[in-house]
This record gives sequence, C-alpha cells and structure tokens, in this order.
Amino acid sequence: MLNSLLRRLPRSKFLLSNCKATTNLARPTTGGNETTNICNRYISTSDIVQNSDKIHTNSSPNETERIGGLPLELINKRKLENSSRALSTLQNHPIPAATRTVVSTEENREFLAIFPEIVNELVEITNKYSPAEISAWFARALEYNVPHGKLNRGLLTVLTYKNLVKSEDLTTENIKRAQILGWCIEILHSFFLLYDDVMDNSSTRRGQTCWHKVPQVGLIALNDALMMENALYSLLKKHFRSLDSYIDLIELFHEITFITTCGQSLDLLNANNDVLSFSMEKYNATVANKTAYYTFYLPFALAMHLAGIKDPEAFRQSKTILLEMGHFFQVQDDFLDCFGNPEITGKIGTDIQDNKCSWLAVVCMQRANEEQKQIMLDCYGQNDPEKTQKVKNLYKSLGLPNTYAIYEEESYNMIKTHIQQTSRGVPHGIFLQILNKIYQRDA
Repeated sequence: MLNSLLRRLPRSKFLLSNCKATTNLARPTTGGNETTNICNRYISTSDIVQNSDKIHTNSSPNETERIGGLPLELINKRKLENSSRALSTLQNHPIPAATRTVVSTEENREFLAIFPEIVNELVEITNKYSPAEISAWFARALEYNVPHGKLNRGLLTVLTYKNLVKSEDLTTENIKRAQILGWCIEILHSFFLLYDDVMDNSSTRRGQTCWHKVPQVGLIALNDALMMENALYSLLKKHFRSLDSYIDLIELFHEITFITTCGQSLDLLNANNDVLSFSMEKYNATVANKTAYYTFYLPFALAMHLAGIKDPEAFRQSKTILLEMGHFFQVQDDFLDCFGNPEITGKIGTDIQDNKCSWLAVVCMQRANEEQKQIMLDCYGQNDPEKTQKVKNLYKSLGLPNTYAIYEEESYNMIKTHIQQTSRGVPHGIFLQILNKIYQRDA
C-alpha cells in the first residue's frame, strides 16, 4: 500500500489530513514567531516538491478553533511534541524514543543462550573439511560479527512463530527450531553487513571496529562472509530437512538473498552517479530490494512456513504490509545516518560522503533551488568534513528534520490502517507489535 501510494504521488499530491503546527527547525522566522501553522502541506515524491505553508489570517475564530473535529490546541500540542522529537534527535538526545519492547528480556536471553551451540555446530561442520586453524578463525568471525546487533530479525522470527501456532505446539523442540531459524537470518544479516562495510569502506559497525578493519583481517572478511552465507544452509539441513517446510525455507533464503544483492547493486550503481540523477523512483526500488525483503518479510515468512501456513493470500497480504514497514524503516535509517547519535546507533553515518541515494538527498534535491542544488553538486559525495557539514546545514535549512517527523507520523498511521484491513491468516497484533517497536526509534 505504501509503495503503491508513493508511486502515485508524482501524479497526485498527498494532502496530509491534519493541519500541522510545529516548531520551525530550520527556516528563520520573521517577527520573532518560532511556530508556524503548516496547513495544506503537500509531501510529494515527484521530482518537484510543492510546499504550501499557509497561515490563515482571515479565518474566523469558529473556523480555526477545531480541525477535523479536534481542538486546534490539541492538534498543535501533538505536532509540537512530534517536531520536538526530531529536534532532540538533532541534539543527539541520549535516551531512545522507542522504549516499547516486543520481546521480553527472558526471551532475548534464551535466544542469545543458544548462539554458542550454533557456533559449535558450525565449527564441527567446518572441521570435516578444513584444518582446525580454519575452524578457529571462522568461530572468531562468527562471534565477532553475528551476536552484537539488535537481533531484530532473529527475534522477530521467534516472536512470529509463537504467535502463529497453538499453545500446545509451543514445545521446547519447536521453539528451539524457531530460534535456530532466527540465528540463520542473523548469520545471513552478518554476511550482508560484511560485504556492505567493505564496499562502503566503513569504519564502525554495532559500536565496534568493522571486521575488515581489524588487524590481520582485511579482505579476508569477504571470504568469511561467504562462509557465513553457506554455513546457514548446513544448519537448515541439520535441523529442518525432516520437515515438510524444508524446501520452502531453503528456496526463501535463496530468493531473498538474490533480491537483497540486487538492491545492493542498485545502491552501489546509484552511488556512481551525481546527485542530480537521484529520484524517488530509484530510491524506492533500492529500498524494497536491499532492506524491506530480508529485514521484515524474510523472518515473517520463515515463521509462517515453520508454523505450517500454506495459504498464498496470507503470504501476499503479509508481504504487502511488511514491505511497507521496510520502506518506513529505511527512511528512518537514512535520517539516523545523518542526524542520529553514533553512541546510540552504533555507527558513524557516511551516506553523504558515500554519495548514497538516500531519502534525505532525494527530498533535498526535490526542494532545492538552483543555488542549493549547486551546493549539493559541490559537496555531496565528498570525503571532506566541511562539505559534509554544508550538506547537513542545507538539509536543516530546507526543513528536512521536520518533514521527516511528519513523514514518520503519517506513515505510521497509514501502515496501521492497512494492518487493520487485512483479513487472512495472521493476527493483527503481530504486525502492530512490530510497527510500534520501530516507530520513533533512535537506533
């Protein structure tokens, strides 16, 4: 739904349903008034974005006291709170906004507890073919890279499975299978990250030095990544080949891996072009392939297969919602890459220096005048701290932090509505738990 809406936006403007009142984060105000009413604001993904920030000075009191049936004072309060969150992100506020939890501490602990078993199993498999030196190196690579992220994909697999099956089917054996499947996704995730960090020449990941930057590793990291990708199929064979869903699981991993590498290719090819070529169409295609499928749809679909769901329509409806969430998630990532606190996100953002076709860059180019576009041409994609700061200042001057806050809220509401309209196979509560977890996240 979200992607289809985004595709329609170049032909029809998207009018936000509520009149927005928000702190002006970027543009200087006149007369000392720091708050403006953002009414009839149009957010478009076309090559030209039209902003209509109108202050209705001629409206009568009765016309302005209520909007959409809600008191104007309440609407203003909500929008000011929303914009304040965006401002707090710019100020590197140390406390994450998303404090809602989907998985309990105990479930998280149980998930982590089986990782040493995973490593031992893969060491045993490696020992069949290679000297102990290789097995030890591989174990080190796994332990350094795999378990130190947020583990969202793996935990989502377990959570979804638990919510899909009957309580009598939640045996210790079945839960452990779901956990192993979750670790297979986390291993695949590390495979992608290792390659991505090498290609982007990144320095930090998950609050530590990137694997390829560790002494004596270097480009060996690429071979370690290949070992990780292929090792997960050994785990699948050992634990799932007796199940009816075994072939479905293998085919899904292969399919999503190929889709994700296609997205990575789009990302890298876009980075070879100058910023004038960036468009929302290119951005949407990259996001769907590179992030949405393997971050949201893969864990969910794996859990559905493990739970024995066969209905194609249930998979189709789930995919639609989860790809919307994936798009939402990537836009958040792009914003945090530029304005997030590295102490919270665990990495130093490099999208500007890497010439990435990010959401911020695309919206900036839609709004920029000729002089501002020249700043982007001169500074974007340059490994120069001063030029990077000029781009960030331009983003602020165009009001992009505020636009992001509005986008986040409206996307959240739209996805939630779409969840409530689904009818096949999967309880709404599972989707809503995921959506609430990622909404207003700071990492």
